[in-house]
Order: sequence, then structure tokens, then C-alpha cells
Amino acid sequence: MTSGDKAADLWVFGYGSLIWRPGFAFEESVAARLHGYHRSLCVFSHVHRGTPERPGLVLGLDRGGVCRGLAFRVAAGLAEETIAYLRAREQATSVYIERHVGLKLDDGRQVRGVAYVADRRHLQYAGRLPAQELLKLVRQGRGESGENPDYVLQTHEHLRRMGVYDPVLAALAQELAPGLRATHPPLKG
Repeated sequence: MTSGDKAADLWVFGYGSLIWRPGFAFEESVAARLHGYHRSLCVFSHVHRGTPERPGLVLGLDRGGVCRGLAFRVAAGLAEETIAYLRAREQATSVYIERHVGLKLDDGRQVRGVAYVADRRHLQYAGRLPAQELLKLVRQGRGESGENPDYVLQTHEHLRRMGVYDPVLAALAQELAPGLRATHPPLKG
């Protein structure tokens, strides 16, 4: 540790829109891995990117695998405020479970952080859907935070910038923005 008591700082793991729109103040962000979970479009969105009548799809952490994302370090003095913000944002319908997880930062550090995991028992848990159903739900989704296609395209682009290739998001991005391939070829897995 360097200056200050960073042991009391809060770490937050972002794997979807938190990567490109965290919405809270942080001291640093570092590429990180979370073992035991993978990124998946497995949550029906009834608030942020859809409605109960016309659900969209958003990402959740689902069991198994490894997920690459960003770990954000929040100063200890802002930890309580940040958790309150995250709970309001991520727990709008209680589809996520707040977990404290071990994160491996790309710079070699290992930290404990907060992550929001999809609750497989929740009625909004979509599980694994066929490609055409994913596309249909994403195309129709519009909610308080905007249009579902924008969410998928933003997440795809920011993951690409990090060197992360997500084949499901890449396939959806090609369908949603056909010219994307010509200007942004997929990265090698």
C-alpha cells in the first residue's frame, strides 16, 4: 500500500454499463478478473432498458467461468454514499445480489470488492436465450436509462477498447449496427 489507509477503501467491480458509466467518484480504475462468474445477457430489464410489458435485456454475472471488467477504487470517505447509489441503481427490482468477491487486478494486486450477481431465482432472470430471442428483446427494449441497443453497443465498444472480446455482444453489435464490422473488426478471442 502507498499513502493513506487504502485497506478501508471500497472496490467495485464493473462488467457492463458500470465500465462506461460508473456514476460515482473513484480514485482509480484497473482492469480486473472475477473468477467463478461470467458476463451474460441474462436479466430481463423492466426499468433501465425496458418495461414489464416490453422487457429489454441487460448483463448480469452468472455462475461459472471468468469475467474481465474494471475494478474501481472508491475513497473510504465515499464508500457509504457509493454503496447507497449502487443499491438504488442495481437493486431497482432486486434482480441482483450484492456480493463481496475476490478480484485479481491486472497490475497484480488482489482485492475484495462489491459485485452485483444475477439472482437465478428472480422472475427477471432470463437464463440462456437463443440468439434470435436476444436480438428481439434488445431491439425492443427502452427504459428509464435509454434504448437497449445503445446499452449493448456501448458495452461492446468499451470492452473492445479493454481488449475483451465477448462473442455474444459482438454478434448483437453486428446486427444492431451492420457497418460496425467494416470500421471495427472483432478482436481475436
